[in-house]
Amino acid sequence: MAEPTDDEAAAAEWAAMMEKEDAGGAEDGGAEGDDAGGAPAAPGKSTRILNQDEIDSLLGFENDGDGDKDRSGIRAIINSALVSYERLPMLDIVFDRLVRLLTTSLRNFTSDNVEVSLDSITSIRFGDYLNSIPLPAIISVFRAEEWDNYGLVMVDSSLIYSIVDVLLGGRRGTAAMRIEGRPYTTIERNLVERMVAVVLTDMSSAFEPLSPVQFLYDRIETNPRFATIARSANAAIMVRLRIDMEDRGGKLEILLPYATLEPVRELLLQMFMGEKFGRDSIWENHLATQLWATEVEIEAVLDEQVMMLSEVMALEVGTTIMLNSAPDSSIMLRCGEVDIVTGRMGRAGGRVAVRVDRVLRGPGAQSQNQSPGQSQG
Repeated sequence: MAEPTDDEAAAAEWAAMMEKEDAGGAEDGGAEGDDAGGAPAAPGKSTRILNQDEIDSLLGFENDGDGDKDRSGIRAIINSALVSYERLPMLDIVFDRLVRLLTTSLRNFTSDNVEVSLDSITSIRFGDYLNSIPLPAIISVFRAEEWDNYGLVMVDSSLIYSIVDVLLGGRRGTAAMRIEGRPYTTIERNLVERMVAVVLTDMSSAFEPLSPVQFLYDRIETNPRFATIARSANAAIMVRLRIDMEDRGGKLEILLPYATLEPVRELLLQMFMGEKFGRDSIWENHLATQLWATEVEIEAVLDEQVMMLSEVMALEVGTTIMLNSAPDSSIMLRCGEVDIVTGRMGRAGGRVAVRVDRVLRGPGAQSQNQSPGQSQG
């Protein structure tokens, strides 16, 4: 048998090395593919296949709870630009005050031990909020009288049945009975309407130190479509309150569109009550005092004429210029370029005076006509 040549030996050695690498790569790829639950990896290449839980985590769909939804992954990045949320620090103070007021008012309203807590203040699109309301629910539409706009108060089923149970003498220590699949009765609607009136009264008191406003009850709706008070794409502030009555209770949500809060937006942007945004009231008062004491020069204009430049250049000492003004003609008193008053020229004692007939500047200037002798200059 002939001995292999150098080329044949090199080819055989190269083939043996390739078979060894293929066997090692297939073993590693198969182990990783089996761990990931996917198909085996290609020979000679180490790959990592994501399982379904890892894909959901990357996209932001792994959380089913209301509080953690849309807060992670690519979904959170997309949804972060959906609502332009402007931070309104003063709202936190207003609704903290509302919680304290509402705790006392609901205790008096129900004659029971009531605890009110503020869960969250978030920004949401109006249309998304209406779509997220769990049914059945009662939605109260109220009007902000001074701001000339509307808002919503949503009471969920748990709180509705709890309030009805408490007000109608239900036993303590037992959970409120929920009957699904039927509309709310007139008694239930009337009791919830009374509770909403208490909430709106306390909310008016909470906004009182910031801006006087009266929230008036408008109507109650059970279908979110009929509670539309803004466009679906408009941003709104959603305040979620938790009301607990021993072992009963539920959620109450207040929705205020940004358009409703626009008249007091500058006040809500303050970090603390009475913030002046850099204004110095002492300096302003000093400036006003000095302006009142400032002396200004007033000119009495007897007549105005338009002359050619050649006539002006021809003026000499002794030239007489005739004014189109008689002794009883109206005289204009002017400060700089601004006309102030008109009057008639005369003499008071040993001085030339102007008796004011009409004021041209200031409040009521068009209708103010003074009779001769009221003022003299």
